[in-house]
Amino acid sequence: MDPSLLFMWLGFILAGYSVVGNDSIQTLGTFLSSNEERSWYVLWLFAGGILTATLVYGWATHGGDVSYGRLDKYPLPQPFAWYYLLPPLVLMTLTRTGIPVSTSFLILTFFNEKNLVDMTTKSLLGYVVAFGAAILIYMAITKTVEKRFIESEVSPRDRKIWVPLQWISTGFLWSQWLIQDFANIYVYLPRGTSQSTLIVSLLILLILLAYIFYSKGGAIQKIVKAKTNTIDIRSATIIDATYGIILYFFKELSNIPMSTTWVFIGLLAGREIALRYQLDKKFSGPVFRMVLADLAKVAFGLVVSIVLVFIIKFLAA
Repeated sequence: MDPSLLFMWLGFILAGYSVVGNDSIQTLGTFLSSNEERSWYVLWLFAGGILTATLVYGWATHGGDVSYGRLDKYPLPQPFAWYYLLPPLVLMTLTRTGIPVSTSFLILTFFNEKNLVDMTTKSLLGYVVAFGAAILIYMAITKTVEKRFIESEVSPRDRKIWVPLQWISTGFLWSQWLIQDFANIYVYLPRGTSQSTLIVSLLILLILLAYIFYSKGGAIQKIVKAKTNTIDIRSATIIDATYGIILYFFKELSNIPMSTTWVFIGLLAGREIALRYQLDKKFSGPVFRMVLADLAKVAFGLVVSIVLVFIIKFLAA
């Protein structure tokens, strides 16, 4: 087998595992937490069905480009060298530690570092928008909605309403996240994906997704569970719907790739601050330390990606 072809597919598999294992918990974490009583394969079939539909739709409507045009400025390297496998390998290592690093920065930067500024600007804007939106929303609904969720169990009658709502909001969010993050995985394959490549790559992604559901999210899931009342299906539905709408806004804004991790962390940070203030009537130190710690982790991922760019350039020289 041609070494370049081998490196391409190996890179795709590593990137797929890294991206699905790290980033998917942003969109599926609350879904997993609030549906722990269900069999993992039921949840996998739901998420896998949406993944398949989103991938095939993008392929059919964008001339074989499953990234929805987000890889226009990221040409496939010729030849495809072994050192392009470093980003997903580093990401896999960081994922096992529970650090919510940005796959967009860690992977896409290596294929074209000239777009780093635009990607960073859009990602920072995503953090600010998500943080501000969460502050406004949860300052408004905490006393009337979230407080009741925290103080009361989900009744059988409530579940009949909230279960369908959560699955709908999760499905919408999952599709919007996939449109953003397919670029981080398919950057390793030719931009015009053939039908056979589409089928093989889809099967690989579904297998990787099954493993994530079977392992119940892995280490990154701890970040979601650390936040207030995220395992409540009602709270999880509101989080997913808000996150999905924000991602849809940025999807329509431009085709520039962005870090969905930064948006997710911003949303949880704003929500936690608003909740604690409305419930405790003060801004507590532990909350701010949690917010700053999460922000420091994603900032660390950005620094790592920039450092690795220079390492790869040194190896390629």
